[in-house]
Amino acid sequence: MSDTVKFVLDEERMPKAWYNIAADLPQPTPPPLHPGTHQPLGPADLEPLFPMALIEQEVSTERWIEIPRPVRDIYRQWRPSPLFRARRLEQALGTPARIYYKYEGVSPAGSHKPNTAVPQAFYNKEAGIKRLATETGAGQWGSSLAFAGALFGIQVTVFQVRVSYDQKPYRRALMEAYGAKCIASPSTTTESGRAILEQNPNHTGSLGIAISEAVEVAAKDPATKYALGSVLNHVLLHQTIVGQEAMLQLEQAGDYPDVIVGCTGGGSNFGGIAFPFIGEQLRGKKKVRVVAVEPAACPSLTRGKYAYDFGDTAHLSPLVKMHTLGSTFTPPGFHAGGLRYHGMAPLVSHLKELGLIEAVAYPQTTVFEAGLTFARAEGILPAPEANHAVKGAIDEALRCKEEGTSKVILFNLCGHGHFDMAAYSEFAAGRLNDASYAEGELAMALAGLPSMA
Repeated sequence: MSDTVKFVLDEERMPKAWYNIAADLPQPTPPPLHPGTHQPLGPADLEPLFPMALIEQEVSTERWIEIPRPVRDIYRQWRPSPLFRARRLEQALGTPARIYYKYEGVSPAGSHKPNTAVPQAFYNKEAGIKRLATETGAGQWGSSLAFAGALFGIQVTVFQVRVSYDQKPYRRALMEAYGAKCIASPSTTTESGRAILEQNPNHTGSLGIAISEAVEVAAKDPATKYALGSVLNHVLLHQTIVGQEAMLQLEQAGDYPDVIVGCTGGGSNFGGIAFPFIGEQLRGKKKVRVVAVEPAACPSLTRGKYAYDFGDTAHLSPLVKMHTLGSTFTPPGFHAGGLRYHGMAPLVSHLKELGLIEAVAYPQTTVFEAGLTFARAEGILPAPEANHAVKGAIDEALRCKEEGTSKVILFNLCGHGHFDMAAYSEFAAGRLNDASYAEGELAMALAGLPSMA
């Protein structure tokens, strides 16, 4: 076997279609429901929020959906992204495992999020939309949509969760550099935001609240549409270019994964790396273990209930069946802001129910330790969200060491941590704690799930 470290594809080998796992599922996902009637949604119900091209992708069961040429032309700026063999990390761990990571931090915004931001902006531009409203946690999605909006001449308004707005000022600065407007959420600019602030003027915010504000803005203005960075089918669809490229690169390496690891908050980067491989398995090819890693302070897959729930706190969005902690649940203010969402993508949740994926949860300090171990071996400082995948991969590699087995481990390093240095400084100073939620609050949020009788 060669001692190659970096596996790179030529631009012409970049996939020309996204992979839709809905085509290969043994059972379809339960349909999204209208929040008022509890009847399955039709395209007309989603039209106030999304252009028809994205609605068609949301409900499609076609296996392959063509990536438009203008989108591929933009992708070429950073795609295909590199696949690395983590040889120095393997040596540091003393493991016989072969560890590979797909590095999405090479995008202009520093994460995997432009993979869906660019097509969403493209389809909205094609539909004549002038403005987009969205939410963001840590700011990876907000800065990515701001980047895409600048490319297509679309105004972007981002509601950033207050705790992340305060923790990560340079993410906010990047959004503004791309021309977007960034507002701390909950805000006084929307009815839903004002209602939250009336109850608690110092509310730290949540992705559910920020989604409510963005959806409200879009619903009230025909010239504005809503864009989402995770959870929905079409978003996970766009991310599958990551796993498809990884498959081709592993062919170059002469390997195929035994274990795939991804961090999970809403499910987009996890679906991006894992879905193409799960699809191969569903079509009769090699079986893989797939491990979703989530924060212990917001554990939707490991502690949530699989039930119909709202995607936002103000209950403006459709009902979807997912692993949820309850739409009123507010996670504590840990640093992996992109993973502070009360629910998991319906597709990821469905795969968990089918037994096709596993889930584990780790506390904050444990994943930061793993991130520094990785950085000191590989030279790349991961985003706090990506640290969860790093921790999961290291644990799998150490298990191989204990068992004396040489397995192939693949994980998605979904973004760099260059805008998260305050968090690393806190960790180095011993001030980063393992944030925890109140069990009583979780119980109340779960008790408040919509009645589907």
